[in-house]
Amino acid sequence: MSQMIPYGAPPAVMPAALDYPAALALRRMAQTQGNMPEYLLAVEVSALLHYLPDLYQQTCVDTLWNTGARINEGLALSRADFTLTPPYPYVSLATLKQRQDKAARGPGAPSKKVVTHRLVPLSDANYLNRLNSMIATLRIPLERKNKRTGRMEPARIWEVTDRTVRTWLGDAVARAAADGVTFSVPVTPHTLRHSYAMHMLYSGVPLKVLQGLMGHKSMKSTEVYTRIFALDVAARHRVQFSMPGTEAVAMLKNTGLDKGAAPHDALDVL
Repeated sequence: MSQMIPYGAPPAVMPAALDYPAALALRRMAQTQGNMPEYLLAVEVSALLHYLPDLYQQTCVDTLWNTGARINEGLALSRADFTLTPPYPYVSLATLKQRQDKAARGPGAPSKKVVTHRLVPLSDANYLNRLNSMIATLRIPLERKNKRTGRMEPARIWEVTDRTVRTWLGDAVARAAADGVTFSVPVTPHTLRHSYAMHMLYSGVPLKVLQGLMGHKSMKSTEVYTRIFALDVAARHRVQFSMPGTEAVAMLKNTGLDKGAAPHDALDVL
């Protein structure tokens, strides 16, 4: 990671212009399909972070939310993977999707031993401040000695397991429930990845760009989010299909369309 730098904290505003009640209703509509990704909205993630007890847990979960990383990708991060120099801070994520069988990889595909990386911009100043603060407070080193080999290796920032992070999330959900705050979808590390994707679409990021940020080999993997987003977009347009019958009749009479003009002939070519 580059030098520690201060970031000006922006005023507390919603991360993206969002009609929260409408977004909740639309998500419930999407959930009736049964095969849609389950995701949290930005305000829900902020509330979830509030119920995590310390900066170490908060920054771990916040990193999944700010990067869309798979849990194994997030837990593999070291300080060296972050570049926090303005104006474009970013993180380099090792794409650690489950390996394909050799037969499925085909000729010319990278070896299973080759790990590809993707760069994900970090645009939230509050997150960057929390990350810098955690690393400075806990004195996270750049390297640690491997106890088995004796060699110095990049030090993972979060020396925990997938199960530990799931426990953190479960405990946070329980604290929230005790405080009268509930979440309508299961909260798991992968929920945060889906949440990142939907938040980026809500913010206007093109689908092809999102594919790269998510580390998807196929656009089909990314397009699953557009099925949800299409419901949001269509509903937000509030398309009206009806009008008073008397007004419709008056309009037709005034234009002569009720007098045998056969307008359908022209429409047949559309």
